[in-house]
Amino acid sequence: MKMNNILAVMMATGVMLSGQATAADKSAATFTSAQEARIGEVARDYLLAHPEILVEVSQKLQAQQEEEQQQAMTAAVIKNQAALLMDKGTPSYGPADAKVTVVEFFDYQCIYCAHLAPALEKVIKANPNVRFVFKEFPIFGQRWPASLKAAKTGLQIWKQKGADAYLQYHNAIYATGHNEGRLTDSDISKAASAVKFDASKAADVQDTLDAINTLAQQLGFGGTPALVVMPTTGAYANNVTVIPGFTSSAALQAAINKAAGAKE
Repeated sequence: MKMNNILAVMMATGVMLSGQATAADKSAATFTSAQEARIGEVARDYLLAHPEILVEVSQKLQAQQEEEQQQAMTAAVIKNQAALLMDKGTPSYGPADAKVTVVEFFDYQCIYCAHLAPALEKVIKANPNVRFVFKEFPIFGQRWPASLKAAKTGLQIWKQKGADAYLQYHNAIYATGHNEGRLTDSDISKAASAVKFDASKAADVQDTLDAINTLAQQLGFGGTPALVVMPTTGAYANNVTVIPGFTSSAALQAAINKAAGAKE
């Protein structure tokens, strides 16, 4: 069955319906049962003979859905700039007056976050003028309690010891290689002790965790890692990059360059 045969049938049907609509004083045109049956037969025969069209249609639909999701997340990022960039309870590293900010939502027990950690560490070292914000998002906390404990300890270290200590702790947790439920209380205590964290003076950080969880929902982030790369001021759709999943250091660098207005 040729595509032009399908078009011929539909064009012929369209001519018939056009005449019917005129005769009925522009009333709504409908297909007869016989016409609907014939169109269905032609379409079925053609798709059976050319199943690759179904794959093409499926891919195009998926791409369209992903583009719509990306646009929605970008719009949500722009709407929630203050929560992303100005929450003092959220750990950050880098100059306060940085022109570009990278925000990561992560879980210490997420294997993809663990794979991303060395790439992010590389990007941090290569971009001393960029600010990095760490949104503790322990989505595996109910499955693996160490996920939640590590997140809380990280936030408490940030409040008590500051940016350098936090980043050292953050990297030390990932350096254990213990993810997907293998992180232990001993791992957490060792990383915290290395930065001289005093657990007896730990702050209450539940409000910060709750705020991060709410923000993630507003942005449409259902998993980790999820990253946002944006200008610290003057963000709009064309200079914001949202990455809802694992990425590479090269892709992160490209997003930073885009946010900074540099030509790729």
